[in-house]
Amino acid sequence: MIVRCALLLIALFLSNPLIATGLPVVKYMIDGQQIQFTGQKVAEGGGYVFNPLADKSVIISTTNWPPYISDESCSKGWAFDLAISVLTSRGYKVTIKFLPWSRAVMTVESGWADILFPEYFIEDSAPSDHFKNTFRKSLVVLSNPFPGGNISLMKRRSDPKLYFGDVQHLRGMKIGVVRGYQNSPEFDSMMDDGLFEVFAANDDLQLVKLLLAKRVDLIIGDPKVFRYSVATSNLPQVIKQQTKEIMEEVVPAVSYNPLHFAVSRQNANWEQLIKDINEGLNELQANGELERLINAETACGKN
Repeated sequence: MIVRCALLLIALFLSNPLIATGLPVVKYMIDGQQIQFTGQKVAEGGGYVFNPLADKSVIISTTNWPPYISDESCSKGWAFDLAISVLTSRGYKVTIKFLPWSRAVMTVESGWADILFPEYFIEDSAPSDHFKNTFRKSLVVLSNPFPGGNISLMKRRSDPKLYFGDVQHLRGMKIGVVRGYQNSPEFDSMMDDGLFEVFAANDDLQLVKLLLAKRVDLIIGDPKVFRYSVATSNLPQVIKQQTKEIMEEVVPAVSYNPLHFAVSRQNANWEQLIKDINEGLNELQANGELERLINAETACGKN
């Protein structure tokens, strides 16, 4: 009986490389053929490398932003799979590193990394937080869009509604934002002009804590990310339940934001890189792989 159980465990490990190695596995279809890459841990600075023998290489800076992408999820999220699929399909060695968002932005704007991912649309007038008197669009260039999500305000259920579809309603309020995030052009413009009081956090879970502690009137972000961050956090179950009961999404949403790859203009081959990314996105969309990746069931359950 013991031998039979041991053999069964070995079979399970061999049949599931994600469990067997503890490393992320990315699979996708190109021209009717399944392609598979297993990421290897990067010893220096963390992260993962895929397709290490390729002749050309890129470094992606990203952040924990579940359910889209997260190093804390064994599946890493569908956006992680998309990034690896797009770039390995075009023949790149891909190194992907998880950083706090503001630092991730800085590494790409400065050219230390090649791609910031995933990123919202960037207005021409959006200033860099890291380089004075510099517009972000002069530092990075955006790929074609792919599906994203709503940007909404979240409030305490017991508080009166403070937003009715016009960001001008937000003047003078205390609003929590994730440091370095783009939200919507109108909202970001008001924030840059100091028309409401900004409380900056490092991530979405910190924003939720600010809201529950009544340190802000509202927080802004993707509602799916807020809910997922709470549900998968190490907060006590009773706090998770209270958060679910207390926090609610304000309707209407501030905006719907598709997602992009943002390529550093410091990369000498940025024009070819953005061309390759767009071609990879188009191919995955045309053959149905983009939709499959977004909706895929993984070894860990749904992304």
